[in-house]
Amino acid sequence: MNRRDYIDIFFIILGSFLLFYIILPIFTLLLRQCLDIGTLIKVLRDEVVLNALKNTFLTAGITTLIALVLGVPLGYVLARKEFRYKSLIQGIVDVPIVIPHSVVGIMLLTTFSDAILDSYLGIIMAMLFVSASFTINSARDGFLAVDKKLEDVARTLGAGKFKTFLTVSLPLAFASILSGAIMTFARAVSEVGAILVVAYYPKTAQILVLEYFENFGLKYSTPISVILIVLSLTIFAILRWLLKRSDRHAKA
Repeated sequence: MNRRDYIDIFFIILGSFLLFYIILPIFTLLLRQCLDIGTLIKVLRDEVVLNALKNTFLTAGITTLIALVLGVPLGYVLARKEFRYKSLIQGIVDVPIVIPHSVVGIMLLTTFSDAILDSYLGIIMAMLFVSASFTINSARDGFLAVDKKLEDVARTLGAGKFKTFLTVSLPLAFASILSGAIMTFARAVSEVGAILVVAYYPKTAQILVLEYFENFGLKYSTPISVILIVLSLTIFAILRWLLKRSDRHAKA
């Protein structure tokens, strides 16, 4: 075994600690709930919980669609055009990542006031603010990876700019765009701080977990957490599988 192999093993060991740290709380929570199936079944029959889960995934789905419709064109422009203040615009795209999410809620509520207070619109706007960056940046990176010569060939063959975008650029960047959509959806589902400020009602699963923990403790907040984790991981796994499959087809 040469020195390079020892370095690789050392790096794997270091990385394993972080992986173990991520997996351990998830495994512990799931295992603990397996020992209390009765409470889980009781929570699954709770209409409040079911409505909260529906609200979470419905609003996250709508948020992701909005991010795609508005973010993919912006990602294309950032990838293909050079213009004044481009770096400023890119900085603005990344701003939501660094702002504390409770502050995001305050900003949105100050700006839009009663128009978004305790409404589905408020939930979606909060989710969109904190998650749209993932779609925009992934779309930009995807379009940057597309050889511009392919677009030029399509244009010389008579395709208009929009047709070239739809038939050449978009399909080739699709894997990156889908990856960004997955991260946008996941980030929307996990948002708490901004939603807590903007729209405590209609209740989402994230807020309900916090409410149950404050009122009833771990016993009744854990089942909702487990349900949310299982549903989120299932959707995430399916979307990742679709991403891998589309990437395989693109390479073929």
